Amino acid sequence: MGADMQRIYSGGPFEEKIGYCRAVVAGGMVYVSGTVGQGDDVVAQCRAALATITKALEEAGAGLAEVVRVTYMLPDRAEFEPCWPVLREAFGAHPPAATMIECGLIDSIYRIEIEVTALLP
Repeated sequence: MGADMQRIYSGGPFEEKIGYCRAVVAGGMVYVSGTVGQGDDVVAQCRAALATITKALEEAGAGLAEVVRVTYMLPDRAEFEPCWPVLREAFGAHPPAATMIECGLIDSIYRIEIEVTALLP
């Protein structure tokens, strides 16, 4: 089992508390956990989350261009549109399938959580 899987940790506080890792590489795919970011507003948090995701993908041997599926989770759907330019910059040249969900997040300070699945090149 373990030989066919690689676990990637970011050192975030919730990984140890909850019992998960930032990403798992298995079966030619990279599965990145829902990722939040620090920042004063949703756009800053979106950029920070994408930076953490990018780092995990790079450690796995992939990048944003290989993302096939992305899910955005926000406690207030009205805050999604301000993120669009950041997301277009990140994914625009290689757009993945996408879903946006309005839901509660682990802490009210977080305004967006992003989860991706990527294909290893």
